[in-house]
Amino acid sequence: MEINTFLIYLAVIAVSTYLIRVVPFVLVNRKLTNKYVRSFLYYIPYAVLAAMTVPAAFYATRDVISGVVGIAAAALVSLKYKSLLVVAAVACIAVFVTELIIL
Repeated sequence: MEINTFLIYLAVIAVSTYLIRVVPFVLVNRKLTNKYVRSFLYYIPYAVLAAMTVPAAFYATRDVISGVVGIAAAALVSLKYKSLLVVAAVACIAVFVTELIIL
């Protein structure tokens, strides 16, 4: 990927994430008391991050199967409330072992 393309993508992501977080505060002058609106605004950054990283995880490996195994391993370990470092390490090891087996 060229640096110009990367910078354009980075700017679009930064602006869209910034606008989603700032626009409600500009339009609403009082404190938000609706728990559904507050919950929605709280989870937007996580949803955007997941929408950007999960599809890339499938195609970042040599084979889609190893990407699926890595995501599955990460999901299983994260359900055990392990730290991010442990989850990432297990996912990397799962992808590595899967690619060794596939090749």
